[in-house]
Amino acid sequence: MKYSKEEALSLCAKICENTLMDTLDIQFIDITQDSLTAKMPVTPRVHQPDGVLHGGATVALAESVGSAACYLFLDVEKVFVRGIEISANHVKSVASGHVFAKATALHVGKTTQLWQIRVTNDQDELVSLVKFTTISLPRN
Repeated sequence: MKYSKEEALSLCAKICENTLMDTLDIQFIDITQDSLTAKMPVTPRVHQPDGVLHGGATVALAESVGSAACYLFLDVEKVFVRGIEISANHVKSVASGHVFAKATALHVGKTTQLWQIRVTNDQDELVSLVKFTTISLPRN
């Protein structure tokens, strides 16, 4: 990784200004050599009508952390990255607190990357398991 932990988290915060991530109050909180973690508050702003976290908000969190991980771990001066497929299995409801999304690369190839994103609650219980595939295309 070409950034220090502090630089990487600061960069993530900066590139999220005035975006969906800002709207959902997604904050990047940790980075390691092979993972990136973000958190999102679970409030009525991200609820379904019945008062629990909306699956679409969960997927938006997962794709945001996966995309940011690509940005940090790949050479984005030479390539640009786009998500090409995402799937999620939601296994637990959350009505309040926070959810945490940790993106870990399962495969980083020259063209495609496969990310696993575990979304957990405040008690570190699995809420959703997300698979996110990205493609790297050369900048011309």
